[in-house]
Amino acid sequence: MIPLVSVVIPTCKRPELLQRAIESVLRQTVQNIEVIVVINGPDTVTWDVVSPQLVDEPRLKLLQIPEAGASLARNAGVQAATAPWVALLDDDDEWMPEKLEKQLAWAEQSEHPWPIVGCQLLVRTPQGDLVRPKRFRDKDEPVSEYLLTRRGLFHSEGLVQSSMIFTRRSLLLRVPFPHLPKHQDWTWLIRAMQVPGVGLEFVPECLAVWYLEDGRSGVSRTMNWRNSLAWIRENRRLVTKRAFAGFVLVEVAAQAATQKDKRAFVSLLWAALREGSPKPIDALLYLGMWLVPPDLRRQIRTWLSPKPRSSSVGSPG
Repeated sequence: MIPLVSVVIPTCKRPELLQRAIESVLRQTVQNIEVIVVINGPDTVTWDVVSPQLVDEPRLKLLQIPEAGASLARNAGVQAATAPWVALLDDDDEWMPEKLEKQLAWAEQSEHPWPIVGCQLLVRTPQGDLVRPKRFRDKDEPVSEYLLTRRGLFHSEGLVQSSMIFTRRSLLLRVPFPHLPKHQDWTWLIRAMQVPGVGLEFVPECLAVWYLEDGRSGVSRTMNWRNSLAWIRENRRLVTKRAFAGFVLVEVAAQAATQKDKRAFVSLLWAALREGSPKPIDALLYLGMWLVPPDLRRQIRTWLSPKPRSSSVGSPG
């Protein structure tokens, strides 16, 4: 029997975290699924941990590819998928048991031929738990402004993260994930939204857990701000001028300030004014990125964020 949903999990040398992700998928209330684990590069440890489970769990599939990065691993999983719908999951995240059931029902009732269905996430950090996105996209709001700009001083309101994405396999084949060191999710969504018939929707419930660990290594902690500036310039035709300015004055500025590159202060401000269309809130945020240390900014966001309600957000298990 053809599965209803294919779940694609790219992974590389994190078998303990991967096992948690797999278990959260196998606990889904939708049982007619396949789980495609894509091992990105040589990784005998993960293979040895997962492969014995194939005997007792026919829904689980294991695919190994040459080392190519998470985006190309996702694409390989989508190509191997057999279901009409695909859900993505990072190997260090996990899902609530009803995630697929609720997203599938939402997608099947969508007015869009190619719906991209997200959900809220429980963002688990060392400072505490947060629920994101704080708001959903307005009907006529450009997706680039939803993702890349802010309306308030202390929170990024919009969010689309790979572990929440649920959409048609045909869309992921038409618009594959880009092979980039950073901003893959944003790039994919902005490009996908250019396709006629695509719509972004959200199930207004917290259906996944996104783990953000300060001590875990990652691209976001090592990437130079110049690469993010180059990214937004390369995608300038796909974003509004407001989105361009907001991204430069907040996201790029935060990286430059963290790296203590004071020479970037004038150049980033000039780039936003010359190539974008900033609003007063962007200027205030820009000053905050340079004047308020990153750790203090994180603490302020945590203090001002509403705590998750235990009735709606709990352990995925």
